[in-house]
Amino acid sequence: MASPDSGPGGPAPVLDKDGVRLIVDDAVATVTLTNPAKRNAQSPALWRALAEAGRALPGSVRVVVLRGEGKSFSAGLDRQAFTPEGFDGEPSFIDLARGDDDVLDATIAEYQEAFTWWRRSDLVSIAAVQGHAIGAGFQLALACDLRIAADDAQFAMRETSLGLVPDLTGTHPLVSLVGYARALEICATGRFVGADEADRVGLANLVVPGDQLDATARDLAAALLAAPRDAVIETKALLQGATGRTYDEQRTAERAAQARRLRDLAGLGD
Repeated sequence: MASPDSGPGGPAPVLDKDGVRLIVDDAVATVTLTNPAKRNAQSPALWRALAEAGRALPGSVRVVVLRGEGKSFSAGLDRQAFTPEGFDGEPSFIDLARGDDDVLDATIAEYQEAFTWWRRSDLVSIAAVQGHAIGAGFQLALACDLRIAADDAQFAMRETSLGLVPDLTGTHPLVSLVGYARALEICATGRFVGADEADRVGLANLVVPGDQLDATARDLAAALLAAPRDAVIETKALLQGATGRTYDEQRTAERAAQARRLRDLAGLGD
């Protein structure tokens, strides 16, 4: 497996625009946020590029690693969004607020597309987080199936402090991971959650020294590739649906999934 920062002779980027680079190396794709000078602050253009990266993945990809260049994973939304002029070629958030409800809803839904594809049933996604993961950065890490945190990682949901709410798909996974009461406390206070606490409460699957972050992500990706793809897909679907099913419904789902796997292994699948 190639390094996340493939140099000369490595795989060429499939996409490299608006602060997002996608490199595909056989079954592993690496999506890198590439604006370290602004601590990988996010914008509508970056969100469109992230959504495009998801659409550009070839069918061979089984694992996607998400990482950020520089000292921070992502410091959240670029504050330029809150200025009257906004971003070049984009409606400002102030203009959106003054518009029709349907337009505002559709625009936020478009922004959310950058955060939704990471949990596709045919993929396992890993966020490798160092430094700050604030607001939209925290929600982008939460969009992934798994999170590896460097020991300097700091997570914070700062939207409430700005008079806003987290609206980039982060609330559902946050509650699922840490429970309602802790999720409310984290969001309402906007406080920082360090790597040790993230490990303790289930936000992070692993915490490692910063200089081991990329290597650990590669090792985890390799471990995920060791099992047959269809078995991983079926298992992920079972786990994703578990909280919405009763115990008996989950037992039924397990039996149906196992029957499919046994038939496939016996060469009797559709």
